[in-house]
Amino acid sequence: MAPILHSRIEGEGFPLLIIHGFMGMSDNWKSFAPQYASLGYQVHVLDLRNHGKSFHSHEFNYDLMVHDVLNYMQSYQLSQCDIIGHSMGGKVAMLLAVKHAHLIRKMVVADIGPKYYAPHHQDILTGLNAVDFSIQPDRAQVEEMLYPFIPDYGTRQFLMKNVYWKTPGQLAFRFNLEAFNVHIKEVGKALPENTLFNGKVLFIRGGRSQYVLDADWEAILKHFPYAQLQTIPNAGHWLHAEDPQSFFSQTTSFLQA
Repeated sequence: MAPILHSRIEGEGFPLLIIHGFMGMSDNWKSFAPQYASLGYQVHVLDLRNHGKSFHSHEFNYDLMVHDVLNYMQSYQLSQCDIIGHSMGGKVAMLLAVKHAHLIRKMVVADIGPKYYAPHHQDILTGLNAVDFSIQPDRAQVEEMLYPFIPDYGTRQFLMKNVYWKTPGQLAFRFNLEAFNVHIKEVGKALPENTLFNGKVLFIRGGRSQYVLDADWEAILKHFPYAQLQTIPNAGHWLHAEDPQSFFSQTTSFLQA
């Protein structure tokens, strides 16, 4: 039996799955879950494999992550859902939609496109690998070790959410850093050529992010001919964290239309 992904479940009604990005976790979406639940959704906020409280595995790629979501839906007897995926989670949602269209009613893809993205997490990985947990650092010391490699405060705080007390006196990362070191190239992989989803899709991007460019739109429509595009002007890649109000109102007006 394949292990089932860890999740937070809130509310009653039509299932809404939320999938975090690379090095994220369900916890990043905890303020959204009750809001979507108040609209009549049963919200399932997932931890992908090697993330959050889900199982660790040496294997890590999009096909496996889609299989994990399928396995999750079957175990909770979800025959159809709406889905929101941010960044890497958006890639998981896209692949699920083109492979198993009957499972998806509506899909929101947050700040990612179906194209190939060159590896760009090297500084972050170098910083994470520089953290020496064997000296039993406290949280402030872990952040100090990250600082030379990750000077951006917001990115550091995002990563620090993954630092937890594994045992009394011993901190660790929740995510599986070893798997990320080996499989980092998997994260940027493109959606397979000639795949298609004819359902309703909202692509929502941050106006200050470079992940989804105007020039990408033609390629997006090849995979998702009924896609719409919206922009949150003052947000970057973490648009749901930077402007949660706009993110919530834009996604709900699409999902409830």
